[in-house]
Amino acid sequence: MKIMSNEQLVVSYRDALKSGSEKEWIQILKMEIKKRGLKPIKAK
Repeated sequence: MKIMSNEQLVVSYRDALKSGSEKEWIQILKMEIKKRGLKPIKAK
């Protein structure tokens, strides 16, 4: 799934979490984020 840039991937994941309706999509995005070594949560 190298269709999205890293930024697009993280934004999509955050949007999916906010909506909370598509559990399968959230899991797919989460796996891809882990595979790329990204951190989807904003640092405070």
